Amino acid sequence: MGDHLGDSTLCVHAGQPAAVPGQPLMPGPVFAAPYHLDPAGWQPGVDGYGRGDNPTRRVLEAALGELEGGDTLAFASGQAAVTAVLLSVLRPGDTVMVPSDGYYNVRTFGEQFLAGLQVTIVEAPTAGPYPSFDGVRLVLLETPANPSLDVVDIADVAARAHAAGALVAVDNTAATPLGQRPLDLGADVSFASGSKAISGHSDLLIGYVSTRNAELLATMTSWRTLSGAIPAPFDCWLARRSMSTLDLRLRQQSATAATLAAYLSQHPGVRAVRWPGLPGDPSFEVAKRQMRRIPGLLGFELPSVEHAAEFLRKAEFVAAATSFGGTHTSADRRAQWGDRTAPGFIRLSVGIEDEADLIRDFGRALQL
Repeated sequence: MGDHLGDSTLCVHAGQPAAVPGQPLMPGPVFAAPYHLDPAGWQPGVDGYGRGDNPTRRVLEAALGELEGGDTLAFASGQAAVTAVLLSVLRPGDTVMVPSDGYYNVRTFGEQFLAGLQVTIVEAPTAGPYPSFDGVRLVLLETPANPSLDVVDIADVAARAHAAGALVAVDNTAATPLGQRPLDLGADVSFASGSKAISGHSDLLIGYVSTRNAELLATMTSWRTLSGAIPAPFDCWLARRSMSTLDLRLRQQSATAATLAAYLSQHPGVRAVRWPGLPGDPSFEVAKRQMRRIPGLLGFELPSVEHAAEFLRKAEFVAAATSFGGTHTSADRRAQWGDRTAPGFIRLSVGIEDEADLIRDFGRALQL
């Protein structure tokens, strides 16, 4: 399918098999551990064992590949996806650069496992400044960063990193491929937690990695097969089914986020607001240049832990939950997980509820 298609058309039709009379419009999941083998022995290109391949997984991967613009592998979770990238690329003695303000479990993985493999971990803030890329094997970016919501110019960092001999991988979870396509901007790898906006219904764990680098794809494919970090067929089916409404959900979430960000930025009880689409936000200019749309993910700071807890107790339509991208509006005080945020900082994931209802709800909940 071509890049000329609109987002909703692509989300509905990407990766779908050709129509066959008498077969379902939306094929169901294929559940299989072993498959029937040819009596003469296994033939390449024919499914033999479910860990190595699965037709339902291939449908999801084909769809994600069309959205990201690269060959795609699905994984059991976003954390499994980034782990595949890290362990496929890095060797003892290598250096990896990770975001100091991004998803905390990436830094935790580095500290608890990569350091033990004699891999050096260097941290850099998403918005920069970046230290020298000399001697760095892999630069890991997350943009917009979770939870800081800073945005980095992917093309600029990729060009400088490549000049120093480093590979670049971008966590595209918050933006989704409808917000930006890192591979088009020079990244070697784009990866994401599909548990968030891609599936969008808060009911499964899944991740993926996309690349145009054939050698890296082969290494990560082998790593996935040997580690067994595969998603279940039903989860793949659910994710592909949910992708059909991705554009519709993102449009609603982004529009409502714009209204809420403007509202919160004027509220006397709110200390600060972060949303890259808000004029005056530190990342506004680079986000405007780089992103096709801004996600429905924003951050705001209340005066204290107690104020944050009271807001979450009073809000009728805001669920306290530690994920984002779903149809329900949810919020999470990120400092409780060890993120480097102010104690009263709340990451808000905007759902698809009516905008006016959310504004009224926030007005009540912020009467602290």
